[in-house]
Amino acid sequence: MDYRQSLDFLFPLHRFGIKPGLERIEALLDVLGHPERRLGTVVHLAGTNGKGTVASCMASIFTASGRKTGLFTSPHLIDFTERIRINGKPISQERVAEYCTKLESVVVELGATFFEVTTAMAFAYFADEGVDAAVIETGMGGRLDATNVVKSDIVIIPSIGLEHTEWLGESLAEIAGEKAAIIKPGSRVFTAVAAEEALEPIRLAASRQNTELHQASEARCETVAVRPGRLDLEITLAGEMAHRITAQLTGSFHASNVALALMAARSEGIGWPQIEVGLADLRRTGYRARLERLPGLPSVMLDVSHNPGGMARTVEALLEVRGSFRSLRVLLGVASDKDAAGIVRQLVAIADEVVAVPLPFARSVAAAELAEVCRQAGVARVESCDTAGEGLNFLFSNAGVDDLIFVTGSFYLAGEVAGMKRFWLGSNETGSI
Repeated sequence: MDYRQSLDFLFPLHRFGIKPGLERIEALLDVLGHPERRLGTVVHLAGTNGKGTVASCMASIFTASGRKTGLFTSPHLIDFTERIRINGKPISQERVAEYCTKLESVVVELGATFFEVTTAMAFAYFADEGVDAAVIETGMGGRLDATNVVKSDIVIIPSIGLEHTEWLGESLAEIAGEKAAIIKPGSRVFTAVAAEEALEPIRLAASRQNTELHQASEARCETVAVRPGRLDLEITLAGEMAHRITAQLTGSFHASNVALALMAARSEGIGWPQIEVGLADLRRTGYRARLERLPGLPSVMLDVSHNPGGMARTVEALLEVRGSFRSLRVLLGVASDKDAAGIVRQLVAIADEVVAVPLPFARSVAAAELAEVCRQAGVARVESCDTAGEGLNFLFSNAGVDDLIFVTGSFYLAGEVAGMKRFWLGSNETGSI
């Protein structure tokens, strides 16, 4: 099959939904010769918010240190190939087609899910290309996540929040226990989780596996300056001198994410010069839509925050640079399985106007319903539109050059807008705010 046929094969697998368990991924990997055993140094990440940022930091640092580095993340913004990268370069369409052809019959026989097939493909590609390191994000949870067949050298859990409670449990402790199950014997474990209810299950899992557990709080981390697309930190790790670090990130809340990446990188013996190079250019990893500012005026920013905790941190970062803009107008779309009211409650603090739109698939809060949630939360001006394109046209027609149009609420909305090149003055260049 070719690439288009591969996508036509892959995306309908979503109909199988979420099917926790490792038996199908193990069968897929058996067909591929167990590539999960040939991934070099494995960094495995689980958590509610922050794992995408830390994963990109780790991949960029590894690449800067000269290691051939695979990065597996989800979801993608525009094209499926973005999920699977080596040294920042996405897998080719031809290789996607090759692996889909190889797996087609067993996928049909097993009823394997989209994420299981994608995970198997990533591991096979990384092994076939001979990576020195693989940075792997879980899809959901940890214990029964398809990625949990790897032997991790480093485990990073940036945060724990209430999410996917129907699958992972109703409490922070239950969810933390599920995510901490990616810890393997001998792994080095790093976490920024501070709440004792969530930290204790991680501590217990690390103890059972006889692993080292390190907390981000062990690093002294001071914010020196927050500027558009630049976070200056002074970080002191245990037993080391203070170092001034610049990361291509917006918002002082990222200090804990950077600290986790630094601690993990130093545990691998990576030098400070390579760390500095890696953090200074996260775009090499395909890191996008985290307070990403697109070219042109008025300014448009993409962000994928899709739960109340993530939105709270995003709003905190926007407040730090709010003085750069006259007003902030939001294009908002939310999936039906997310806490729309909780997300909107965070946005009230900063949004002058919200335009609610549906996401480009069935599992979406209706625009009119989302608009009513915004009104009830106290947003000053609220509109709804039938599509993201209509919503952007409305915002552009009413915004001045000093205003900010902030697109948020979902990976899917950010991806749809990122593909609307007609709005970006014909430019394909992007950069962080």
